[in-house]
Amino acid sequence: MQAKKTSIVFTGDIGFDRYMDKRWEDKNLLSKPVLDFFHSADHTVANVEGALIDAVDDGSRGVFFHSMSPAAACVLKDMHADIWSIGNNHTMDAGAEGVLSTKKIAAEMGSRTIGAGMNEVEASEPLYLDEAGGIGMFCVAYQAECIPATATEPGTFRWDDLDYIARRIAEIKAKCRWCIVVSHGGEEFAPMPNPYTRDRYCKFLELGADVVVAHHPHVPENYELFDNGKAIFYSLGNFIFDTDYQRAHLYTDVGILLKLIFTEEKMDFEAMGIQIVRGEERIDAAPLPGIFENVPAEEYELLAPLGAKAFVREEQRKMLYLEPKRFTNAPDEVWNSYFFSTEPDGYFEGAHMDLSVVVPFSQKAEEGRWKQSRLEGVKAHILRLLED
Repeated sequence: MQAKKTSIVFTGDIGFDRYMDKRWEDKNLLSKPVLDFFHSADHTVANVEGALIDAVDDGSRGVFFHSMSPAAACVLKDMHADIWSIGNNHTMDAGAEGVLSTKKIAAEMGSRTIGAGMNEVEASEPLYLDEAGGIGMFCVAYQAECIPATATEPGTFRWDDLDYIARRIAEIKAKCRWCIVVSHGGEEFAPMPNPYTRDRYCKFLELGADVVVAHHPHVPENYELFDNGKAIFYSLGNFIFDTDYQRAHLYTDVGILLKLIFTEEKMDFEAMGIQIVRGEERIDAAPLPGIFENVPAEEYELLAPLGAKAFVREEQRKMLYLEPKRFTNAPDEVWNSYFFSTEPDGYFEGAHMDLSVVVPFSQKAEEGRWKQSRLEGVKAHILRLLED
């Protein structure tokens, strides 16, 4: 008999390297309240940020290379992670062998994967749950840095293939009450989605999806509830992930565990804040981040330029970390040559890291309309990024 009610927990980014290397050996890595939250749900969707395979960077990726030891799967087991979201910009860091190894380990644990595969059909294949009127989900990944699967080559299911996405959504809705799109996209370290990211996720809802759950920015972002019962959760932030590159930015040590609760009639949610306790490198429960509020369209219009201004500041922090010789005390013309070019890593015109769009948009914050927003916690969260 089909269950009339079910719940699914979604995580932010998970990576067991750098500061998290070998942390799977610590039985206290996840605090009891965190584990209890996972165990309170019927399913867990874990964002596995990189292949489970013993691999070494060939030198081409540097700080952006991520894979993790297969031994780390024991933590996924403790979390009851029966679904692994592997459509992301690090899945292919270890090549086809990494994808094969990850899917093999998941299968051996009784878990299923979404978002990547040995060809485009496998990468885009929906996963179905025969619960709450039927639930179907698949995972998409952003352009440029996420290698797309083809008819014959491994990779991810890209978020810009709208015709294919529309077909997958229609396929799910023909069978199920609910359609979930898990997305790995949006700009890193942005406190709110830039307009073209929000537009894309709204498009998924227009195509028939009921909810979008996103990660990749490595910081938490807001969510948006709609009058028709649909929802977008723009970024859950980090979960088990800690690198020097991350530590150059605020809010990379906090995240959200999201629990979606479904019946045939409605969808609801609960959320738990988490914190990466640096030094000890363990994950504990924490208050929800101030940014994690419902930001409807009218509030987004007020706040988005301020969020974009903070993102530009974070992009400057990133480049000072990556290229200190070039950008330390750099004049405006040096920064503008970076912002108004196709150079930013992950650039895709009008869709991702298009700073030629974001920088002028961010300048609208100077008009001060964000001060009219009623969302004091959201404003405080963003303004902290602009303090220095």
